[in-house]
Amino acid sequence: MKDDQPNIKYESTITCPQCGTCSKETMPADSCQYFWECPGCGNLLKPEKGDCCVFCSFGDHPCPPVQRGNSCC
Repeated sequence: MKDDQPNIKYESTITCPQCGTCSKETMPADSCQYFWECPGCGNLLKPEKGDCCVFCSFGDHPCPPVQRGNSCC
């Protein structure tokens, strides 16, 4: 479900804090992604304390609900 807000980003590059691998990922438009497995080292990432999803913690763009100013979860 994409909306008509042109400034909302639906792709984010996640960087693994363990090995530095970067991966461009498509974000869910209206929900969180709580886990992400690094394709480089297999590290299973989950959000840092205070963040709703892995994109908000490790991505170059926060998730779409947060970009809109809404609570994600």
